[in-house]
Amino acid sequence: MAERGLFGGVFAHGDADTGDQAWLTAMLQTEAALARALERAGLAPAGAGAAVTEAANAGTIDAADLGRQAVLTGNPVPALVRALTRSVPAQAAAAVHKGATSQDIIDTAAMLLARRALAAAAADVSAGADAAAGLAAAHRGTVMIGRTLLQQAVPVTFGLVAAGWLTGLDEARANLDRVRDGRLAVQYGGAAGTLSSLGDDGPRVAALLAEELGLRLPVLPWHTDRLRIVEVAAACASAAAVLGKIARDVTLLAQPEVGEVSEGSGASGGDVGDVRGGASEGGAPDGGEQPAARVPAGGTRPGGSSAMPHKRNPVAAIAILGCTRRVPGLLATLAAAAEQEHQRAAGAWHSEWEPFADVLRLTGSAASWGAEMLTGLRVDPARMRANLDAARGLPLAERVAGLLAPAIGAIAAHDLVAQASARAVAGDVTLREALLGVPGLRQRLDQAGVTGARLDAALDPAGYLGAAAAFIDAALAAHRAAVRARPGDG
Repeated sequence: MAERGLFGGVFAHGDADTGDQAWLTAMLQTEAALARALERAGLAPAGAGAAVTEAANAGTIDAADLGRQAVLTGNPVPALVRALTRSVPAQAAAAVHKGATSQDIIDTAAMLLARRALAAAAADVSAGADAAAGLAAAHRGTVMIGRTLLQQAVPVTFGLVAAGWLTGLDEARANLDRVRDGRLAVQYGGAAGTLSSLGDDGPRVAALLAEELGLRLPVLPWHTDRLRIVEVAAACASAAAVLGKIARDVTLLAQPEVGEVSEGSGASGGDVGDVRGGASEGGAPDGGEQPAARVPAGGTRPGGSSAMPHKRNPVAAIAILGCTRRVPGLLATLAAAAEQEHQRAAGAWHSEWEPFADVLRLTGSAASWGAEMLTGLRVDPARMRANLDAARGLPLAERVAGLLAPAIGAIAAHDLVAQASARAVAGDVTLREALLGVPGLRQRLDQAGVTGARLDAALDPAGYLGAAAAFIDAALAAHRAAVRARPGDG
């Protein structure tokens, strides 16, 4: 964590490493693979590939030193090439960087970086999806208030809420896999995309390089065709959007005034076992009394405040939002940088390096936080029901209007129930009391044949859930299919 800096605990959570050392490793892997490809093509002496690979793996090249030397050339590759050449036997030196330009090495390294980072993010997104599936199954019948435009709407179930999270995560995972498996390609074009220094051997070396690295072989070099970079960033932005939506829901539902969910201690770096030990089968919390968050030896309680001892902040959700708020701007930068002139760009390519690494890192961090948050999420069905009951039947106004509509017309029914709802709010009474307690309104109900028993049935939230159960079943079935279709997380 020390290498990730002061804010790395929040913005570099998880395994999506895109720091300087990761970049250097990827560039060295590219140079080593190129030497092996040249040897296989008969363009480098026997043993050159192994010699360059050994030097690349020696760990003697310093990223910070390359960064200092980059001021002379505009990028760190020339200094890397000199350092690597000095590290190999004389007979292997000609195999270092042969036919390549600096952009070939950095672009290919970016693809290697993306492959590892996308795999890490996809694995965490899948872990979050599995947890959401458990929540959807366990809470398929847990009724709660639905909220639209931040106002109370009609009843839903928490299972349906979790099913919405689930489908978003499954689709985000599929999109990450699509880009990782199909759009990460080797870059090898030489000075202007012709591989002129290799003559007719260029395409064959490019194919061997792609094979060595396990990357796609593009139709032709893509020096100024930056669609691959944009697609990686867009897949990350899509995943970040899903994670941000879930995190925002959690922050709203976790407000003390709402209190319908809360994060477990594991979501803020505590003992995950404390949270999972209180979960019912299927990975969803059982809604019973939960153990208090464990305070680490340092004395800082997970979710605690530096000023307010009583606070229990939803740390994981907040961290997710801190990461995901930055991703759209990075995507915009990379999309803007895709306008690149002629065969090699002046500045636009350089502007990609840090935003590309950042978008991978932040998406991976958000995904890691998301897996922890959903795995440890605590659900309070009793509070959900209490909040629903506190609405005094108003969320069922639509259903009552539907009962009246056949007799008095849809518009008249809407207006009548709206009048009753206003009376209920003004008089601090239930919708039932407002409808039955006002003679004029009661008379209209009687004329429509809506008895007290029918009204009571209409005001039962559990009877007005529509296709919620069917939607949950569909989401869970799609998730099972998505699990079967997952490639390996490697």
